[in-house]
Amino acid sequence: MKKLLTGNEALARGAYEYGTHFASAYAGTPSTEILENIITYKEIIAEWAPNEKVALEAVIGASYAGGRSLAAMKHVGVNVASDALCTFAYSGVLGGSILVTADEPGMHSSQNEQDNRFFAKFAKVPLFEPSNAQEAKDFVKAAYEVSEKYDAPVLIRMTTRVCHSKGIVEIGERQEVAIKEYKKDIKKYVTVPGHSRQLRHSVEERMNKLQELSNNCEWNYPIYNDKKIGVITSGGVFEYAREAFGKSASYLKLGFTCPLPTTLIEDFAKEVDTLYIIEENDKYIEDHVKAMGIKCLGKEIFPYTGEMTPDVIKESVSGKPIETYEVNQDKLIKRPPTFCAGCPHRAVFLELGKRKNAIVAGDIGCYALGHASPYDAIDWILCMGSSFSTGHGAQKILNLKEGNNKRLVSVMGDSTFFHTGINSLLDISYNKSNTINLILDNRITGMTGGQENPGTGFKAQGEIVEAIEIEDLVKSAGIKHIKVIDPNKKDEVVAAFDWAFGLDEACVIITKWPCVLKREYSDADKEKFPTAFKTKHKVDADKCIGCKICLKTGCPGLGFDKENKKAFIIKDVCVGCGVCERECPVNAINEEEK
Repeated sequence: MKKLLTGNEALARGAYEYGTHFASAYAGTPSTEILENIITYKEIIAEWAPNEKVALEAVIGASYAGGRSLAAMKHVGVNVASDALCTFAYSGVLGGSILVTADEPGMHSSQNEQDNRFFAKFAKVPLFEPSNAQEAKDFVKAAYEVSEKYDAPVLIRMTTRVCHSKGIVEIGERQEVAIKEYKKDIKKYVTVPGHSRQLRHSVEERMNKLQELSNNCEWNYPIYNDKKIGVITSGGVFEYAREAFGKSASYLKLGFTCPLPTTLIEDFAKEVDTLYIIEENDKYIEDHVKAMGIKCLGKEIFPYTGEMTPDVIKESVSGKPIETYEVNQDKLIKRPPTFCAGCPHRAVFLELGKRKNAIVAGDIGCYALGHASPYDAIDWILCMGSSFSTGHGAQKILNLKEGNNKRLVSVMGDSTFFHTGINSLLDISYNKSNTINLILDNRITGMTGGQENPGTGFKAQGEIVEAIEIEDLVKSAGIKHIKVIDPNKKDEVVAAFDWAFGLDEACVIITKWPCVLKREYSDADKEKFPTAFKTKHKVDADKCIGCKICLKTGCPGLGFDKENKKAFIIKDVCVGCGVCERECPVNAINEEEK
């Protein structure tokens, strides 16, 4: 049977068909849908982990116990998981084990553009790069086979377009794979220095064997057409290059790229007149080819950043811009990203942006939008879980300045707090910081589409569990000053900030209100938020003075009638949070009567 699937869906199908027993992930675009689809296969134990390191470590444990296992994360998540990955390469596997990294050429929703092919080289593990949805499924099988034959964890590198583009995929039945019997082997699995020194030699021996595989496998092969131009490429860029050149070029398609196939590259280079190396992000293949003494063209003509789409390839090779349709820019309405109507973060940043003595350390999540107009609140964002830590360091320096009245306000969401924020909060408590710390608890992992986390009351596959209370964790971390507030109530927000700015010790403000996009509420949430999203607001046109103060909340549910000079509320968009009502100076906005 054939189905039209995205690369993420196809990879999840591969996990099902090829006997995966256990999968764990932390949600992050463009990888999120991998576990979301694995969750639908009840034969696989599938879990959302608090962070990527934990996800990979759980997967490693499943492998040690003899099961086939898979971890999935976006490219920056591998940074978090790399401690475990680099040692996993030494210990090897019992059951086959895969780490999927979803890279982001072009940084559509990421803070950097790192090329995780180098993690494979760095950690000395085999690497597969699917070009399309069918390969995304097929390479799961290949990766498990390589993992178990060569006693190694395997990296599969996806990229945004491979993750999200659709293709026809051959669907098969699940192939049950027996769980291997665990046998205690301390020299293999206990990585104390004496054992690791021996395992280090095994890693090198394995890479030599994999080098031979790379030169003689079905995943790396030449496609000969016109030999005036030769292209070496891998992953999704192969599809771009083939679209750009068609049959006017020959190709060396690489699907297994660590180690790179030296002999195949050498033989292919001899067959073509001009050799191009086309790859997204860094010069992973190009540096290898040039180190072999082979003349080629790579980043001298192709951009070092962004996606290598067919138009980019054509422009780079020809040196001329590609003809495109003219677009009348005057008719395009600029729509910057904004908080959803009813987002509980809106009122927090409206107030925070008014505090002139505040420096705000932001974090990774929807609330990153707090840097933009009309809030203009956030000063910096570094990486997941960093706001408490960077805020702490900055406040320590500011405290050295005589007469300083600047206070660091560090902001992160609930999922981010569970991810790595707990560690940062411990640093603040232990080192006696005096920062103001906000945890925006919207009861879900919001930015990536509403995945469960330890605070939601549900596991990945729907099982109801006891939700972890954030305030209990904060108390356990040694924080004495804690306030829990409703972020939609302006008086509570203002009072909480006044209280926090008046302290000279670390404090935590926890805002609690559910994300409007949350799909399912636990009984505890229903009890805590009985009025959530059950009301709507309207503007009394007779009272409205056209001051537009309500519009400065940035809510997409508000509009302005230029002819009558009156604000209005789009009924289908409003969810009744009441932020605009509390901002209106003339009480022209009220709840609709039921």
